[in-house]
Amino acid sequence: MEIHTLSWREALAMYRDIRMMRILLIGTLSGLPQVAVLSMMTLWLQESGFSRTDIGLFGLVLVVYAINVAWAPIVDAVRLPGLARWLGPRRSWIVAMQTVIVVCLAALSRLEPDGQLEWIAVWAVVLAAAGATQDVAIDALRIEQFREDEPRKVGGGSAMATSGWWIGYGLGGGLALWLVEQLQEAGVEQAWQQGYLWLILLVGVLVGLFLWLVPEPDRPRQVTKRTVSWGLHLVKMYVHPVRSFVVRYGAQLAVFLLLAIFLFKVGEAFLGRMSLVFYTEIGFSKSDIALYSKGYGAVAIAVFAVLGSLINARYGLLRGIIIGGVAMALTNLLFALLAWYPSSGLFVVAVIADQFTTAISTVAFVAFLSQLCDRNWTATQYAALASLGTLSRTLLAAGSGILIDGLGGDWPLFFVITTLMVIPSLLLIAMNRRRLAPFMEGRSVSRMGEG
Repeated sequence: MEIHTLSWREALAMYRDIRMMRILLIGTLSGLPQVAVLSMMTLWLQESGFSRTDIGLFGLVLVVYAINVAWAPIVDAVRLPGLARWLGPRRSWIVAMQTVIVVCLAALSRLEPDGQLEWIAVWAVVLAAAGATQDVAIDALRIEQFREDEPRKVGGGSAMATSGWWIGYGLGGGLALWLVEQLQEAGVEQAWQQGYLWLILLVGVLVGLFLWLVPEPDRPRQVTKRTVSWGLHLVKMYVHPVRSFVVRYGAQLAVFLLLAIFLFKVGEAFLGRMSLVFYTEIGFSKSDIALYSKGYGAVAIAVFAVLGSLINARYGLLRGIIIGGVAMALTNLLFALLAWYPSSGLFVVAVIADQFTTAISTVAFVAFLSQLCDRNWTATQYAALASLGTLSRTLLAAGSGILIDGLGGDWPLFFVITTLMVIPSLLLIAMNRRRLAPFMEGRSVSRMGEG
């Protein structure tokens, strides 16, 4: 079991490290693509007359985030011609994918859901694929900032990544929704399309800051070296990361870990997929959502992510993920209360409480996955673990609209059900806490036993 704790002052001191600010910036780049294919697309489709079930199923475009492990070894090992020599392996992949994202945003700005939904879906999938690919490089860039014997700073880096993601997703989405509503009130046609063009400007600014402020990290030699046979090299790219994970933890614990990761965020995903639909159904406008959910919420989660990392630093990553999971589940009940008594005051309380627990749970989850990774195969292993969590959130949460429709629009019962969904994952982690504790403290272990 983990027994060493830090004082709050010692935990806070880790944020003096310049690497934390770099991670905050790259986290912002990670959050922006989902503004286009999640927040904006959801309300755009709702205004165009599509049903809750349709909107929930459209979220399947995000399934590429769950399968990016299929090409993660390529991002891990392949250097992009020309760009890699100029920018470095990790940064070159990020810039290349941001370029694809800009092209997709430009394409979406010329389409209408009525009659062109198929093309919107195509460009949304391409945009999501680019975002998922850049996330492989971004997560590797983040994790490689720290050594394996710096688990406390891994938690701090996870907090900065979470804060950055929500700054990109929350504030970027909030400003976009606010702009769309202002344009609609001014009688401007194609207001949603103008919102997508605004995102292109934001992407350009962030990419410029990224290139200026974030250097390329050093990588382990065995990842970057070439082999004589490219066929053998490709096999190694896929086989070695898997073998490393299984050897390190043993088959039984590896399976338990994968199952716990798969189930951890399901309830949160069900809530998140239908949250914007829920807000509008109980009477809140796009401006309300932009201000309370995206604006206040994004600021809240950015701040609370730091608090979440301090909890992890003081009490350890293992206790942190259990605390975060319980808190994340319980705040779903506030939305059940909001369904019964919709008011601006309760809306703010529910959103901020949800962002508080989302920050704690997400930081703990990201840090937990990061610390599980072998630094020799950072991009591939993290992508594989994160993909499992994303797969459950994408595939299972795609049925969130079907669930609420099946419940006859009973939002309180819907939120109670989402509260219970985290229990299996927490039980798996708690049952294996003794075997996980040594690694979560950053001790050097080649393989943890089965017993």
